Amino acid sequence: MKDNNLLAELAAYLFSCSDAETGRTPSERELAEHFSVSRGQIREALAILEAMRIVERRAKSGIYLTTRQASVEAMALFAKAGVPLDPIQIYETVELRKIHEIKAAELACSRATEENYERLREILKESEERLEAGEDLAKQDRDFHLEIVRATKNSVFHRICSVYYVMGEQRLPIYFNDPERGRKSHAEHIQIYEALLRRDGNLAQALMSAHLQGAESYWKGLIAGTEIGASGQPNGAAPQPDTGRE
Repeated sequence: MKDNNLLAELAAYLFSCSDAETGRTPSERELAEHFSVSRGQIREALAILEAMRIVERRAKSGIYLTTRQASVEAMALFAKAGVPLDPIQIYETVELRKIHEIKAAELACSRATEENYERLREILKESEERLEAGEDLAKQDRDFHLEIVRATKNSVFHRICSVYYVMGEQRLPIYFNDPERGRKSHAEHIQIYEALLRRDGNLAQALMSAHLQGAESYWKGLIAGTEIGASGQPNGAAPQPDTGRE
């Protein structure tokens, strides 16, 4: 078993078989037997999970889940392993993603190269073709946003933002299953691209903020148990009149 697979499968297994009240998990020996690997491999994997604040190893007591304090990287690992994520934590991560990407739009205005612009044009063309074919824009949406982050020329920034998309990997196709949402998102991407092309940092930030408000409202609706449509209203609800007030 590859180390990456072991890490994800171990996290999922610990989550499924830990004691509901105490969080205590099987021992190293039991885990090694279950996965048919050495105790040394289990120990190394547990050390990584402990660094991610997924588990805590207590001397003479055992191994305990501590997922409430899990890092963002840990939440991405949970998503890859199919472990259910805490909805509140997901929403908070979406909120953090919004803060980061608004700043990325500003930085990209002064740092983007022709290579970045060319890649954004390619993504927009792919999006248009998929919309015409009635297909979702999950991959193109991720690629567009991460290309803007890449244009900041800050590799750490890019790695951090990439984690957010790993977490939403399973949900993005569902989010874009609504054709109206896909068309609206594509139109907003074009506006953001044009602001980047004009190197207008203030406009790019404002457009990115408004664009990501849709994703934030969507997750807020899921947490509340209400699916939010592309219009920003709960599905099945009549649109609310614009009163001209914020």
